[in-house]
Amino acid sequence: MTRPYRLHYAPDNASLIIRLVLEEMGAPYETALIDRKARGHKAPAYLKVNPAGLIPALETPEGPIFETGAILLWLADRHGALAPVPDSAERGAFLKWLFFTSNTLHTAMRMRFYPAQYVGDDAAAQAELREHLKGEIARHLTLIEAQAAERPGWLCAAAPSVLDFYLACLIRWLQLYPAEEDNGWFRLADWPHMQAMATRLERCQAVKAAIDAEGLGETPFTAPRHPTPPEGSAT
Repeated sequence: MTRPYRLHYAPDNASLIIRLVLEEMGAPYETALIDRKARGHKAPAYLKVNPAGLIPALETPEGPIFETGAILLWLADRHGALAPVPDSAERGAFLKWLFFTSNTLHTAMRMRFYPAQYVGDDAAAQAELREHLKGEIARHLTLIEAQAAERPGWLCAAAPSVLDFYLACLIRWLQLYPAEEDNGWFRLADWPHMQAMATRLERCQAVKAAIDAEGLGETPFTAPRHPTPPEGSAT
C-alpha cells in the first residue's frame, strides 16, 4: 500500500467493526468523521464513496469498499490475517457464518433498531416487530453459539478473527439499543462461548485503541455503556 486506508466512520456505528480489525492488523489508516446528526451519510460527497448512504465505507488504493462483510473479507484476504486463507479447508465454513452474521443476524438487529423503516409510523406495528425480532435474534445467536461450541479456529477461539470482532460489536449493541427500551431481555451469559470471546477481546490492544477513539468505556462488550466520543455522535 502506498497510502493509508481512509475509514469513513461515526462513533459506535458499524464502522467500529472495521476500526477494530484495522487496529488488530496493524494496518495504517486515517478516519473521516461522518456527522450523523447532520445526516452526513446522505450528503452528496459521501454518496460518491458509498451510494447506499450507509456507514461504513473504506477507501483503499483500489477504490472504495462498502458493506461491512465485504470490507472484512477484503481486508482479511489482502492482509492474510484474521480469517482462513482462500485455499483453507475451513474457508467455506468461515464464509457461511460471516455471511449469516452480516445478512441474517445484523439485518434482524437493524430492523429491530429502526422498525419505522420497515413498517412505517404505526407504533403498534413497530412494537410488534420489535417483540418478534427478540426471538429471531436469540435464535440466530443460539445457532452461532452452537457452532462456537464445536471449537473451530476462527470463531470464539484464542486468536480473534474478523467474525469475532463483528459479533462482539453486535453483542454490544444488543445490550444498548434501542436506547428507549429496557434491553434486559438480552443476557450475554446465555451464550457462554460468545461471552468468553467478548471478555478476551476487551483485553486486546485493538479494543483499547477503539475505546479511546470512540469513548466506549472500559468494558464495551460485556458491560457496555452509551459512548461519550471525543468527536461526532453515535446517532
